[in-house]
Amino acid sequence: MPTVAVTDATFPTLDIEAEILRPAGAELVAGQCKSVETLIPLVREADAVLTQFAQIREEVIGAMQRARVIVRYGIGVDNVDLDAARARGIPVCNVPDYCIDEVADHTLAFILATTRQVVPNLQNIRDGAWGLATPLDRLRTLCDQTVGIVGFGRIGREVASRLAPFKCRRLVADPGVSADQVRAAGCEPVSLGALLAGSDVVTLHCPSTPQTRRLLNAATIASLKSGAILVNLARGDLIETSALVAALLSGQVGAAAIDVCDPEPIPPDSPLRSLPNVIAAPHIASASVKAVRRLRETAAQIVLRVLSGEAPPNVVNGVMPRS
Repeated sequence: MPTVAVTDATFPTLDIEAEILRPAGAELVAGQCKSVETLIPLVREADAVLTQFAQIREEVIGAMQRARVIVRYGIGVDNVDLDAARARGIPVCNVPDYCIDEVADHTLAFILATTRQVVPNLQNIRDGAWGLATPLDRLRTLCDQTVGIVGFGRIGREVASRLAPFKCRRLVADPGVSADQVRAAGCEPVSLGALLAGSDVVTLHCPSTPQTRRLLNAATIASLKSGAILVNLARGDLIETSALVAALLSGQVGAAAIDVCDPEPIPPDSPLRSLPNVIAAPHIASASVKAVRRLRETAAQIVLRVLSGEAPPNVVNGVMPRS
């Protein structure tokens, strides 16, 4: 009987996974394991590993004696050591089409909320006041704005598509996408430096990699157009948090809307929880009943394929499974 280890999950049950894996006779062994000490005994004898947020680092992968695949519940795989898995011959898979519409919708909601000052005016009414809660010049018309999209994968392209009817200028920086592809979407291909300097709104949609971590730091934030709005629904470590806070306090960044942060949860004493020019959400932009069910079904189906001797889809570390 094969064993499937679920390192951690935010789902109330694993009934969906159990039903899909039933034909393989698989036994689900689940935990809410976040430390090396708890992860190693869970995954040691597992034939497959499903993981959501747990850090699957080199020492954890090194302890896997039978694992034939590691599957991440989600798009990003920055919590899995891809090199260590590759060295052990273990394919790592993701679910690349998860939550595309949800995150793109949430991005647009954040952009509109910041440009139209939705939250401050709501809070003003709740405080018993009436009238504009912010200076008039903070209310922006989106058609007059230049929006810079960093990362032009599935989500970045959907964001660009949603912005098109608002008639704003759209810049795109993504070294992995050709200029022709960007232009075909009605956007302008530019370098990251040109995007930061020329955008009124910057929205991040790139993965967390060694090249993109702290992409926005004290130096790059200083190159932003003064008062720019910064939106991040990708990964928290794309932004140096201390530099963001300093820029929000100085006015270099006019507003920030974040669904992700480094660290998470946002510490109770962080200014990001209380600054009036910040909208924060607890990493929920991907959520919908439809998206979560599809995520779980797809992840379990990948495991089933491997346990059945088939090649898995969506391998992100270049490893073919062992027979």
